[in-house]
Amino acid sequence: MKLVSTQQKLPDSDKVTVNVGLVDLAQMDLLVEEGFYSNRTDFVRTAIRNLLHQHADAIRQTVVRKRYVMGLYRYSRRELEQVVAEGQQLEIHVLGLAVIEDDVDPELARQAIASVQVLGAFIAAPATRQALADRIHT
Repeated sequence: MKLVSTQQKLPDSDKVTVNVGLVDLAQMDLLVEEGFYSNRTDFVRTAIRNLLHQHADAIRQTVVRKRYVMGLYRYSRRELEQVVAEGQQLEIHVLGLAVIEDDVDPELARQAIASVQVLGAFIAAPATRQALADRIHT
């Protein structure tokens, strides 16, 4: 999980570094040279998309089984106050980007949130992240 400052623009991508064997790299370069891909990045992105598509059923099943919300989910002060008023606590499971809005104070976050598991990025004010540190699972 990537932690992002609330002052930053919401990310839509992240950089990944991959070590590739020389023979595989040479084959990638050959396909780029022959015009199948515009560059190495295009090749890698296409390969990732194809593999994600190939495993789409497994991803969907896991999302359902682990109760993940996919995409962007924002947790507002109003929503968290309602959770506390109902005597409940949230177990946040997000596949993508989870944002705790800036107007949520750390004490409210601790009262309303039992656990946070985000595969992707988690945006919250530093004080809120600190208040939830023992509840954030990577």
